[in-house]
Amino acid sequence: MAGIEIITVERNRELKDFIDLPWKIYAEYPKWVPPLKKELRRMLDPGIHPFWEFSERILLLARRGAETVGRIAGIIDRHHNDLHGEQMGIWGFFECADDPGAAAALFSSVETWAQSKGMTFLRGPLNPSVNYEVGLLIDGFEYPPALMMPYNPPYYPSLVESCGFTKEKDLFAFLIDAPYQLPEWMNRLAERMAQKKGIHIRGFRLKDPDPEFALVREIYNDCWSDNWGYVPMTDHEMVEVGNSMAKIADPDLAFFIYFEDEPAGVCVILPDINPLLKRLNGRIGLSGLLKVLLYRREITGLRCRFFHF
Repeated sequence: MAGIEIITVERNRELKDFIDLPWKIYAEYPKWVPPLKKELRRMLDPGIHPFWEFSERILLLARRGAETVGRIAGIIDRHHNDLHGEQMGIWGFFECADDPGAAAALFSSVETWAQSKGMTFLRGPLNPSVNYEVGLLIDGFEYPPALMMPYNPPYYPSLVESCGFTKEKDLFAFLIDAPYQLPEWMNRLAERMAQKKGIHIRGFRLKDPDPEFALVREIYNDCWSDNWGYVPMTDHEMVEVGNSMAKIADPDLAFFIYFEDEPAGVCVILPDINPLLKRLNGRIGLSGLLKVLLYRREITGLRCRFFHF
């Protein structure tokens, strides 16, 4: 760890370094899709984002001399720990050069911080929980990530493992290329379901979103409750996430499934705006608005999530 200095992010200049670092890390990785800096700053702000109403965090930078070479967040999610009876510290928002010394110093600092808070182990990457962006990419680096999916350099898994971490869970994402024909059994099943009495579909009422978000939260929390790492979303979190999704959602691709008068499921299919985010390169501004108009035709993919009771 010689030559590495760990800095706690306390000032706007340090926060800017924290947010800007990925642009240096991913300069040689053209598949990476930059986040909107404004949205990341909002996510990390304890005074704004509702996740921090029940959580706390520390942001750290690793520097070699004057150069920032890594970053990490230490997080404690009290809702998770109360629900699962654990003393789990979280590491997330990790970015680092291919520098084992810097990575080791970052993880050691997070571990020390988490232990000082009474935590007994670390899990990650959670950015900042399973309800947001989760995991390291270990395969499929030749594909660009879909909306809200992680992407990282191929050396990250070995870099993290060199710091003493082991894989706990495999997470899978599925890619379907167009044109795609649904299997015949699925068509037959859909036809039978459509003929059953009491089953109907209704679209989102985006003109009155709050009750819709509350219903999504109810379904999500119920159907997800037995899954690994589940943490219920709060009302405020769902409104935050829902408002973000509403900015890009197509009302025809978001709907509830009812059996008689009871909600049974929800399907949200979002346009995969990552090609546009790549064009925006972290900022909207006036030039970004022009890019939205010029390049929106490049949005040709979809990101689907379905939940049911």
